[in-house]
Amino acid sequence: MQHFKTLSAYLEYIELPMPEHPMLSVFTTHGDGFLPCPKDSSPPITNDCYSISLKKIMKGELNYGRTTYDFTNGALICIAPRQVLQWDNSVVYDQKGFSINFHQDFLNGTELAKQIKLYGFFSYSVNEALHLSPKEEKQMISIVDNIALEYNNNQDAFSKDIIISQLSTLLKYANRFYERQFINRKKLSNDLLKLFNNYLNQYFESGELQEKGIPSIDDIATHLSVSKRYLSDTLKKETGKTSTEHIQLYLIDEAKNVLLDPHKTISQVAYDLGFEYPAYFSRLFKKKEGMSPSTYRQKHQMN
Repeated sequence: MQHFKTLSAYLEYIELPMPEHPMLSVFTTHGDGFLPCPKDSSPPITNDCYSISLKKIMKGELNYGRTTYDFTNGALICIAPRQVLQWDNSVVYDQKGFSINFHQDFLNGTELAKQIKLYGFFSYSVNEALHLSPKEEKQMISIVDNIALEYNNNQDAFSKDIIISQLSTLLKYANRFYERQFINRKKLSNDLLKLFNNYLNQYFESGELQEKGIPSIDDIATHLSVSKRYLSDTLKKETGKTSTEHIQLYLIDEAKNVLLDPHKTISQVAYDLGFEYPAYFSRLFKKKEGMSPSTYRQKHQMN
Protein backbone atom coordinates (compact mmCIF):
# COMPACT_ATOMS: atom_id res chain seq x y z
CA MET A 1 0.00 0.00 0.00
CA GLN A 2 1.38 3.40 -0.98
CA HIS A 3 1.71 6.00 1.80
CA PHE A 4 2.29 9.73 1.30
CA LYS A 5 4.11 11.47 4.15
CA THR A 6 4.00 15.00 2.73
CA LEU A 7 1.10 17.12 1.57
CA SER A 8 2.80 17.95 -1.73
CA ALA A 9 3.31 14.29 -2.63
CA TYR A 10 -0.34 13.51 -1.86
CA LEU A 11 -1.66 16.49 -3.84
CA GLU A 12 0.46 15.59 -6.82
CA TYR A 13 -0.99 12.09 -6.75
CA ILE A 14 -4.61 13.30 -6.63
CA GLU A 15 -3.91 15.94 -9.28
CA LEU A 16 -4.46 19.08 -7.23
CA PRO A 17 -2.20 22.16 -7.64
CA MET A 18 0.90 22.39 -5.51
CA PRO A 19 0.17 24.18 -2.21
CA GLU A 20 1.02 27.77 -1.32
CA HIS A 21 1.92 26.47 2.14
CA PRO A 22 3.94 23.25 2.70
CA MET A 23 1.29 21.92 5.11
CA LEU A 24 -1.94 23.48 3.80
CA SER A 25 -3.85 23.46 0.52
CA VAL A 26 -7.12 25.27 -0.22
CA PHE A 27 -8.78 24.69 -3.57
CA THR A 28 -12.19 26.09 -4.51
CA THR A 29 -14.41 26.25 -7.57
CA HIS A 30 -17.63 28.23 -8.06
CA GLY A 31 -18.91 26.36 -11.07
CA ASP A 32 -16.18 27.64 -13.37
CA GLY A 33 -13.74 24.82 -12.76
CA PHE A 34 -13.59 21.31 -11.41
CA LEU A 35 -12.45 19.41 -8.37
CA PRO A 36 -9.84 17.00 -9.70
CA CYS A 37 -10.16 13.36 -8.93
CA PRO A 38 -8.05 10.74 -10.72
CA LYS A 39 -10.13 9.06 -13.40
CA ASP A 40 -8.03 5.92 -13.46
CA SER A 41 -8.45 3.24 -10.83
CA SER A 42 -6.17 3.58 -7.84
CA PRO A 43 -4.71 0.97 -5.52
CA PRO A 44 -5.34 1.57 -1.78
CA ILE A 45 -3.36 4.55 -0.49
CA THR A 46 -2.88 6.34 2.83
CA ASN A 47 -1.43 9.70 3.82
CA ASP A 48 -0.70 11.90 6.85
CA CYS A 49 -3.25 14.58 5.95
CA TYR A 50 -6.75 15.68 6.88
CA SER A 51 -9.10 16.36 3.98
CA ILE A 52 -12.35 18.34 4.01
CA SER A 53 -14.11 18.46 0.64
CA LEU A 54 -17.48 19.30 -0.84
CA LYS A 55 -18.03 17.33 -4.03
CA LYS A 56 -21.11 16.78 -6.16
CA ILE A 57 -22.53 14.52 -8.86
CA MET A 58 -19.81 11.94 -9.03
CA LYS A 59 -19.71 8.74 -11.00
CA GLY A 60 -17.44 5.87 -10.26
CA GLU A 61 -16.55 4.89 -6.71
CA LEU A 62 -14.45 6.26 -3.89
CA ASN A 63 -13.83 3.83 -1.05
CA TYR A 64 -12.96 5.04 2.43
CA GLY A 65 -11.84 2.04 4.44
CA ARG A 66 -14.57 -0.54 3.77
CA THR A 67 -17.18 2.04 2.85
CA THR A 68 -18.17 3.23 -0.62
CA TYR A 69 -19.13 6.90 -0.89
CA ASP A 70 -22.40 7.89 -2.53
CA PHE A 71 -22.30 11.24 -4.38
CA THR A 72 -25.87 11.43 -5.62
CA ASN A 73 -26.24 14.72 -3.72
CA GLY A 74 -23.76 17.29 -2.50
CA ALA A 75 -21.81 15.76 0.35
CA LEU A 76 -19.13 16.91 2.75
CA ILE A 77 -16.30 14.39 2.79
CA CYS A 78 -14.09 14.40 5.88
CA ILE A 79 -11.07 12.12 5.82
CA ALA A 80 -8.57 11.62 8.64
CA PRO A 81 -4.85 10.78 8.39
CA ARG A 82 -3.85 7.19 7.69
CA GLN A 83 -7.29 6.16 6.48
CA VAL A 84 -7.30 3.87 3.46
CA LEU A 85 -8.55 5.44 0.20
CA GLN A 86 -9.23 3.79 -3.13
CA TRP A 87 -11.18 4.90 -6.19
CA ASP A 88 -12.39 3.48 -9.48
CA ASN A 89 -13.24 5.65 -12.52
CA SER A 90 -14.27 8.58 -10.33
CA VAL A 91 -15.31 11.86 -11.95
CA VAL A 92 -16.42 15.08 -10.26
CA TYR A 93 -18.44 17.26 -12.63
CA ASP A 94 -18.36 21.05 -13.01
CA GLN A 95 -19.99 22.12 -9.74
CA LYS A 96 -19.44 24.46 -6.83
CA GLY A 97 -17.24 22.87 -4.24
CA PHE A 98 -13.98 22.97 -2.37
CA SER A 99 -11.14 20.79 -1.16
CA ILE A 100 -9.04 21.66 1.90
CA ASN A 101 -6.11 19.40 2.67
CA PHE A 102 -3.67 19.91 5.50
CA HIS A 103 -0.92 17.84 7.08
CA GLN A 104 -1.69 16.73 10.62
CA ASP A 105 1.42 18.61 11.84
CA PHE A 106 -0.20 21.88 10.71
CA LEU A 107 -2.34 21.70 13.86
CA ASN A 108 0.51 21.07 16.28
CA GLY A 109 0.37 23.36 19.30
CA THR A 110 -3.25 24.40 18.68
CA GLU A 111 -6.47 23.55 20.51
CA LEU A 112 -7.87 22.26 17.22
CA ALA A 113 -5.28 19.45 17.25
CA LYS A 114 -7.19 17.95 20.19
CA GLN A 115 -10.69 18.94 19.14
CA ILE A 116 -10.51 17.53 15.63
CA LYS A 117 -10.00 14.01 16.99
CA LEU A 118 -13.37 14.22 18.73
CA TYR A 119 -15.36 14.73 15.53
CA GLY A 120 -16.85 11.37 14.60
CA PHE A 121 -17.74 12.40 11.06
CA PHE A 122 -14.13 11.89 9.97
CA SER A 123 -14.79 8.15 10.23
CA TYR A 124 -18.21 7.83 8.59
CA SER A 125 -19.35 7.03 5.12
CA VAL A 126 -21.08 9.92 3.35
CA ASN A 127 -24.29 7.88 3.33
CA GLU A 128 -24.27 7.95 7.09
CA ALA A 129 -22.81 11.36 7.68
CA LEU A 130 -22.89 14.76 6.08
CA HIS A 131 -25.35 15.37 3.27
CA LEU A 132 -25.85 19.14 3.17
CA SER A 133 -28.87 21.22 2.26
CA PRO A 134 -28.36 24.13 -0.19
CA LYS A 135 -28.43 26.54 2.77
CA GLU A 136 -25.83 24.52 4.63
CA GLU A 137 -23.63 24.30 1.54
CA LYS A 138 -23.79 28.08 1.21
CA GLN A 139 -22.70 28.52 4.83
CA MET A 140 -19.77 26.15 4.42
CA ILE A 141 -18.63 27.66 1.13
CA SER A 142 -18.74 31.14 2.68
CA ILE A 143 -16.34 30.07 5.43
CA VAL A 144 -14.07 28.31 2.95
CA ASP A 145 -13.99 31.45 0.77
CA ASN A 146 -12.64 33.34 3.78
CA ILE A 147 -10.02 30.66 4.34
CA ALA A 148 -9.09 30.78 0.65
CA LEU A 149 -8.77 34.58 0.79
CA GLU A 150 -6.29 34.38 3.65
CA TYR A 151 -4.51 31.43 2.06
CA ASN A 152 -4.05 33.13 -1.31
CA ASN A 153 -2.92 36.48 0.10
CA ASN A 154 0.63 37.11 1.18
CA GLN A 155 0.78 35.04 4.35
CA ASP A 156 2.29 36.64 7.43
CA ALA A 157 2.72 35.89 11.13
CA PHE A 158 -1.03 36.15 11.71
CA SER A 159 -2.17 33.94 8.83
CA LYS A 160 -1.92 30.57 10.54
CA ASP A 161 -3.90 31.66 13.60
CA ILE A 162 -6.59 33.16 11.38
CA ILE A 163 -6.82 30.05 9.20
CA ILE A 164 -6.87 27.72 12.21
CA SER A 165 -9.70 29.79 13.69
CA GLN A 166 -11.69 29.57 10.46
CA LEU A 167 -11.03 25.83 10.14
CA SER A 168 -12.32 25.42 13.67
CA THR A 169 -15.47 27.34 12.74
CA LEU A 170 -15.92 25.21 9.61
CA LEU A 171 -15.75 22.01 11.64
CA LYS A 172 -18.11 23.37 14.28
CA TYR A 173 -20.69 23.98 11.56
CA ALA A 174 -20.05 20.48 10.22
CA ASN A 175 -20.63 19.12 13.70
CA ARG A 176 -23.88 21.09 13.97
CA PHE A 177 -25.12 19.59 10.70
CA TYR A 178 -24.01 16.17 11.85
CA GLU A 179 -25.94 16.51 15.12
CA ARG A 180 -28.96 17.82 13.21
CA GLN A 181 -28.88 14.74 11.08
CA PHE A 182 -28.76 12.60 14.19
CA ILE A 183 -31.90 14.34 15.46
CA ASN A 184 -33.65 13.87 12.13
CA ARG A 185 -32.68 10.24 12.21
CA LYS A 186 -34.11 9.60 15.66
CA LYS A 187 -36.64 7.16 14.29
CA LEU A 188 -33.99 5.49 12.16
CA SER A 189 -31.78 5.21 15.23
CA ASN A 190 -34.59 3.56 17.15
CA ASP A 191 -35.15 1.21 14.22
CA LEU A 192 -31.44 0.41 14.17
CA LEU A 193 -31.53 -0.47 17.86
CA LYS A 194 -34.49 -2.80 17.24
CA LEU A 195 -32.74 -4.40 14.26
CA PHE A 196 -29.58 -4.84 16.31
CA ASN A 197 -31.46 -6.57 19.12
CA ASN A 198 -33.43 -8.70 16.66
CA TYR A 199 -30.18 -9.80 15.03
CA LEU A 200 -28.74 -10.85 18.39
CA ASN A 201 -31.92 -12.74 19.31
CA GLN A 202 -31.95 -14.63 16.01
CA TYR A 203 -28.22 -15.31 16.18
CA PHE A 204 -28.47 -16.80 19.67
CA GLU A 205 -31.68 -18.75 19.06
CA SER A 206 -30.50 -20.24 15.76
CA GLY A 207 -27.51 -21.92 17.37
CA GLU A 208 -24.99 -19.83 15.44
CA LEU A 209 -23.41 -18.80 18.73
CA GLN A 210 -22.15 -22.32 19.38
CA GLU A 211 -21.26 -22.85 15.73
CA LYS A 212 -19.54 -19.56 14.90
CA GLY A 213 -18.76 -17.98 18.26
CA ILE A 214 -19.61 -14.50 19.46
CA PRO A 215 -20.68 -12.29 16.52
CA SER A 216 -18.26 -9.53 15.57
CA ILE A 217 -19.32 -5.89 15.34
CA ASP A 218 -18.13 -5.91 11.71
CA ASP A 219 -20.45 -8.79 10.85
CA ILE A 220 -23.45 -7.19 12.55
CA ALA A 221 -22.79 -3.81 10.93
CA THR A 222 -22.49 -5.44 7.51
CA HIS A 223 -25.75 -7.31 8.07
CA LEU A 224 -27.48 -4.04 9.01
CA SER A 225 -25.85 -2.15 6.08
CA VAL A 226 -24.13 0.46 8.24
CA SER A 227 -20.53 1.09 9.23
CA LYS A 228 -19.08 -0.34 12.42
CA ARG A 229 -18.43 3.14 13.83
CA TYR A 230 -21.90 4.41 12.98
CA LEU A 231 -23.56 1.39 14.59
CA SER A 232 -21.60 1.79 17.81
CA ASP A 233 -22.04 5.56 18.00
CA THR A 234 -25.77 5.39 17.28
CA LEU A 235 -26.32 2.81 20.01
CA LYS A 236 -24.15 4.86 22.35
CA LYS A 237 -26.22 7.96 21.68
CA GLU A 238 -29.52 6.11 22.13
CA THR A 239 -28.68 3.89 25.11
CA GLY A 240 -25.39 5.08 26.59
CA LYS A 241 -23.75 1.78 25.63
CA THR A 242 -21.67 0.83 22.60
CA SER A 243 -22.44 -2.15 20.38
CA THR A 244 -19.70 -4.15 22.12
CA GLU A 245 -21.23 -3.42 25.51
CA HIS A 246 -24.66 -4.48 24.22
CA ILE A 247 -23.27 -7.83 23.08
CA GLN A 248 -21.51 -8.33 26.38
CA LEU A 249 -24.66 -7.58 28.37
CA TYR A 250 -26.63 -9.95 26.17
CA LEU A 251 -24.08 -12.67 26.87
CA ILE A 252 -24.22 -12.02 30.61
CA ASP A 253 -28.03 -12.23 30.62
CA GLU A 254 -27.83 -15.52 28.75
CA ALA A 255 -25.15 -16.74 31.14
CA LYS A 256 -27.40 -16.12 34.14
CA ASN A 257 -29.96 -18.50 32.65
CA VAL A 258 -27.47 -21.18 31.66
CA LEU A 259 -25.79 -21.04 35.06
CA LEU A 260 -29.05 -22.23 36.61
CA ASP A 261 -28.28 -25.67 35.20
CA PRO A 262 -26.22 -27.30 37.99
CA HIS A 263 -25.08 -30.10 35.66
CA LYS A 264 -23.02 -27.73 33.49
CA THR A 265 -19.55 -26.69 34.53
CA ILE A 266 -18.50 -23.05 34.27
CA SER A 267 -16.31 -24.01 31.32
CA GLN A 268 -19.27 -25.61 29.54
CA VAL A 269 -21.33 -22.48 30.08
CA ALA A 270 -18.52 -20.39 28.61
CA TYR A 271 -18.23 -22.61 25.53
CA ASP A 272 -22.02 -22.63 25.07
CA LEU A 273 -21.92 -18.84 24.98
CA GLY A 274 -19.25 -18.76 22.30
CA PHE A 275 -16.23 -17.99 24.48
CA GLU A 276 -13.07 -19.66 23.28
CA TYR A 277 -11.47 -19.31 26.71
CA PRO A 278 -13.51 -19.87 29.90
CA ALA A 279 -11.19 -17.55 31.84
CA TYR A 280 -12.25 -14.64 29.64
CA PHE A 281 -15.92 -15.43 30.30
CA SER A 282 -15.28 -15.49 34.05
CA ARG A 283 -13.45 -12.16 33.97
CA LEU A 284 -16.20 -10.51 31.93
CA PHE A 285 -18.94 -11.90 34.17
CA LYS A 286 -17.18 -10.68 37.31
CA LYS A 287 -16.58 -7.27 35.76
CA LYS A 288 -20.26 -6.84 34.88
CA GLU A 289 -21.86 -8.53 37.90
CA GLY A 290 -19.31 -7.95 40.65
CA MET A 291 -18.95 -11.67 41.35
CA SER A 292 -17.61 -14.78 39.64
CA PRO A 293 -19.93 -17.17 37.77
CA SER A 294 -19.45 -19.82 40.47
CA THR A 295 -20.30 -17.33 43.22
CA TYR A 296 -23.39 -16.24 41.30
CA ARG A 297 -24.47 -19.88 40.94
CA GLN A 298 -23.92 -20.60 44.65
CA LYS A 299 -25.80 -17.48 45.69
CA HIS A 300 -28.73 -18.36 43.44
CA GLN A 301 -28.85 -21.95 44.67
CA MET A 302 -28.87 -20.72 48.28
CA ASN A 303 -31.91 -18.62 47.48
